[in-house]
Amino acid sequence: MSYFLQQLINGLTLGAIYALIAIGYTMVYGIIGMINFAHGEIYMIGAFVSLITFFVLGVVGVTWVPLALVLVLVSAMGFTAFYGWTIERVAYRPLRGSFRLAPLISAIGMSIFLQNYVQLLQGARVKSLPPVIQGGFKLMESNGFTVQLSYLQIIIMLLTVALMAGFSIMIAATPLGRAQRACEQDMTMAALLGVNVDRTISTTFIIGAALAAVAGMMVTMYYGVIDFFIGFLAGMKAFTAAVLGGIGSLPGAVLGGFLIGLIEAFWSGYFSSAYKDVAVFGVLILVLIFRPSGLLGRPEVEKV
Repeated sequence: MSYFLQQLINGLTLGAIYALIAIGYTMVYGIIGMINFAHGEIYMIGAFVSLITFFVLGVVGVTWVPLALVLVLVSAMGFTAFYGWTIERVAYRPLRGSFRLAPLISAIGMSIFLQNYVQLLQGARVKSLPPVIQGGFKLMESNGFTVQLSYLQIIIMLLTVALMAGFSIMIAATPLGRAQRACEQDMTMAALLGVNVDRTISTTFIIGAALAAVAGMMVTMYYGVIDFFIGFLAGMKAFTAAVLGGIGSLPGAVLGGFLIGLIEAFWSGYFSSAYKDVAVFGVLILVLIFRPSGLLGRPEVEKV
């Protein structure tokens, strides 16, 4: 029981990180109906910016952890927001009226470019960060095995739920949210009714990139090691989470993220960790076969 509980905690923590990335995927898909395959690299850039900012703050003598965390978060979100805006302007906006595969190919090209760009700037070697937040709670002990819940794990899970709730409220009750929902339903009609479609889409990309930065900062603090390739696999799993939960649904993205994290943690804990990715994508295949719209998604209704 104690081992099961520890894997449950680990899975929820990992799932919260996937959920933060998946929210960005589902927001972009919800408004333009396309997948931003460069989103994983935005998460990777957020991790690198967080790491660099931590080192810079250490050099200048900022040692109070709450202040350091706020500065790192602001820095990472600012940088990745700029990258998200740039991706929309360069890879998506010029191709918005083109055939549907053109933006997809452009996004994949942007993903490869960002990977190699960071590799050239930072090198291919793994970068490490000493623990920033330490300590936690000992929940129980059985047969010499102690179940631990760290402060950082609590922060990651609570932050994910709070951001999901905040953005759900934003989409439901703010002018930006109404503009996003209008663009999702009919972009042409939204423009005719006065909605600035370009600004709404750019803002959505910026918000998604900022959320990816939060995930990048959390994973840097949680694992303590990053490299230029972490965005690819994490991005694919977050995309899987968005599809699993129902692409276009914010609660679905969070639910899918937690489910992917739990599947990984329990498979690694009770079976071979070498095949955890096989288990994740196997579950995705089953969901797509029996419920193509995802767990919380709604089937698309063709308008005639």
